Amino acid sequence: MAFNRRNRLKDGNSSNSGPKRALLLVLVSVSAVLALTFLLKQRIKLGSLPSSSSPSYTSVGIEDDSILVQLDPSFKPELPKQNDLSLSLELRNRLPPRNTDLFPSLAKDHIKIVLYVHNRPKYLDIIVKSLSQVDGIGETLLIVSHDGYFPEMDKIIQGIRFCQVKQIYAPYSPHLFPYSFPGVSPGDCRDKDNPLEKNCRGNTDQYGNHRSPRIVSLKHHWWWMMNTIWDGLPETHNFNGHILFIEEDHFILPNAYRNLQLLVELKPKKCPECYAANLAPSDVKSRGEGWESLIAERMGNIGYTFNRTVWRKIHAKAKEFCNFDEYNWDITMWSTVYPSFGTPVYTLRGSRSSAVHFGKCGLHQGQDAASACVDDGKLKFQVEEADHVCNINPDWSVHFFKRQSGYQAGFKGWGGWGDERDRRLCLSFAYIYHQHHSHQ
Repeated sequence: MAFNRRNRLKDGNSSNSGPKRALLLVLVSVSAVLALTFLLKQRIKLGSLPSSSSPSYTSVGIEDDSILVQLDPSFKPELPKQNDLSLSLELRNRLPPRNTDLFPSLAKDHIKIVLYVHNRPKYLDIIVKSLSQVDGIGETLLIVSHDGYFPEMDKIIQGIRFCQVKQIYAPYSPHLFPYSFPGVSPGDCRDKDNPLEKNCRGNTDQYGNHRSPRIVSLKHHWWWMMNTIWDGLPETHNFNGHILFIEEDHFILPNAYRNLQLLVELKPKKCPECYAANLAPSDVKSRGEGWESLIAERMGNIGYTFNRTVWRKIHAKAKEFCNFDEYNWDITMWSTVYPSFGTPVYTLRGSRSSAVHFGKCGLHQGQDAASACVDDGKLKFQVEEADHVCNINPDWSVHFFKRQSGYQAGFKGWGGWGDERDRRLCLSFAYIYHQHHSHQ
C-alpha cells in the first residue's frame, strides 16, 4: 500500500501537479518547524526542573517525559547469567494484560495498581478477594509482580476476572537460582564464616554477617519492580499518572480507589509539598484518627501512591539506595533516600484508613519448611459501613504531623546488605532499561 501511494504522488501528470508538490513541500517544512519548536520547549522545561541527582551523577542525555534520567556514565551494569526458568519468566513478562475482553478500556483518570508478592498464598487470596470488592477496580490495570515462581500463587492471580491484570516475574530473583548468584553460589561464605579459614568468598555487613539470599531478595525485588514498572513495561512506560503499590498482606477496603482518586486530585491544591498519597497511616497499627481533616505525614509503606516525577527523584538516588547496608527497602528509603531530597517527604491521606495491614508472617518467611510462619490467615478486624463509601471531604483542611517517630536520617541500618555483588546487581537494575548491559 505504501509503495502504491508513493507512485501516485510521484506520477501526477495533471496541470496542477506543480502546486501539489509546492503544497507538500510547505506542509513538510511546517511539520519540521513544529517538531523543532516542540523539542526546544521540552529542553526549556528540562532546564527549569530542580536537580535531584547526586553531585557525582551526570546526565547522559536520556529524556523521558520531560525529566532527565540521571545515570553515572562510568558504571557498567552486569547481570547474572540466566537459567531456563529465569528466561521463561522473562518471556512471560512480555505478555499483554488479560481480561481485555471483559474490560476493553481503562478510565481516563485511572490509577494503576501494582501488587508485589512472594509466597504467602493465604494472604494473597485475602487481598485478591478484597480487591474484587473495591469500587472502581474495573476501571484500572492491576499488575502483579512476583518474587520467584510459586504455582499456588500463580494460580490465584490467573483466576482474577474483575479487572485487567498483568503478571511480571523478577527474572533475577534469588529464589530462581538455587546453585548460583544471586542465589547460593558454591564457595559462598555463610553467617559469620571467616573467608580465610573457610576458603570462601563474600563481603560481610557492618555486623560481620554474610549475605542470605532469602533476605536480600526483599530489596532486590522492590528495586527491580520499580525500575520495570516505571521504565520497562509498554503498559506503563508513557504513563504519567499515579501508581498505587500494595503488598500481599494489605487488606484493601471497598472505598480505597475512590478515596485515592480524590486524594490525588486534592494533593497539588491542598498539599503541594506532598510527594505521595497513602491509603493508611505510617503507623501500621493505626486505623486513623477519625478527624474531619486531611493528614500530611511521613510516607508510609501501606498503599503508597506517587507519579513519575517522584520516581525520577528516587531513581536519581540509586547509589544511595543500593549502597546502604539495610536489607529492607522501606527502611533504606526512610533512612537515606528521602532525607537526601533536602525537604520533608510528606504524603497525603485521609483520617480514616482505606487499607489495613494484617497477618503476622513477614514478607519472606513464606512457606519455607525450616522457618515457616504459621498463620491461619483470618482477618482480625471488621469492614464497617463507612469503609464502603468515599469518606474524604474536599473542603477539609490539612493537619501536618511534622515530628514523628520511626527510622530517620542517621540510622545505620540493620545490615544484611554488605556483599558487593548484591550492591552491584541492585545498581545494575537502575540501568537495564536505559543502556546496554552484559551478563556475567
